[in-house]
Amino acid sequence: MSCITVFGGTGFVGRRVVRHLRESGTSVRIVSRHRGLSEDAGIEQIAADAHDQGSVDAAVASADGVVNAISLYVEHAGDTFHSVHVEAAAKIARAARQAGIRRFVHVSGIGANTASPSPYIRSRGEGEAAVQTAFPGAVIVRPAAMFAPDDAFLTTILRLLRSLPAYPIFGDGRTRLQPVYVEDVATAIAQILRQSQKPYPIYELAGPQVYSYEELLRTVARIAGLRPVLMRVPFAFWNAMARVAEMLPQPPLTRNQVELMQIDTTASERLPGFRALGISPRSLEDELEAILRQNKQGVFLR
Repeated sequence: MSCITVFGGTGFVGRRVVRHLRESGTSVRIVSRHRGLSEDAGIEQIAADAHDQGSVDAAVASADGVVNAISLYVEHAGDTFHSVHVEAAAKIARAARQAGIRRFVHVSGIGANTASPSPYIRSRGEGEAAVQTAFPGAVIVRPAAMFAPDDAFLTTILRLLRSLPAYPIFGDGRTRLQPVYVEDVATAIAQILRQSQKPYPIYELAGPQVYSYEELLRTVARIAGLRPVLMRVPFAFWNAMARVAEMLPQPPLTRNQVELMQIDTTASERLPGFRALGISPRSLEDELEAILRQNKQGVFLR
């Protein structure tokens, strides 16, 4: 493909997809609300509102492939989970189909479920359905919880493990999760876009190890050389805390995070994942050790 449009191309996943595509020589059009600058002649950055049909149409025009990596973690002003994950996603997918786009990739998440009582989780499931209706043949990519040196997942865990006399656990700590390195997810998305064979309709991308939440905390603490005291805290308390935290400009905790911690987010054995793409996902342990080695002063990179 000669040109791929990436909606949300400046975000946590999107900017890494852009880099992997550029490394393979593909021209990229980054779409975000604010136009940025790039010294790379192969990157075009345009300002567009995913809610506006005209700007979406212009963003996908003449592209070969489209990625929708837009996500919302806290509702604010006119942006709701439904307006972003469902309405805007469908608008982008519809525009891509009408423009004759060859391949469309929609980034969702493991656990997406149209029947969930959680507005966030339900909107993710409804967004997948809306995209598949608007663009038959769209590829849905569902990552597990993603980690990286600049994430809001491991960085928060490690910072709190180091600073709190007792670390509060979500519920009983038995929720199962399968963290995945965000670079592996970006590699997979770029490969889906580039491959000549027809991709599967859904990929669930997760790391090589399944942990209970308590096991994950103890693993991170061990690698960092910490011996934490863990304290179980009911989900009702976490929901109340998240409701207050969401009033902050950059909330350290959101209700959708609490809701996700109440369900297992592990890859289904019935759906294709990294193996189908010939990718071996890197382990949380190896990447965390590498990050800590690079930052010998002991302050987790952000």
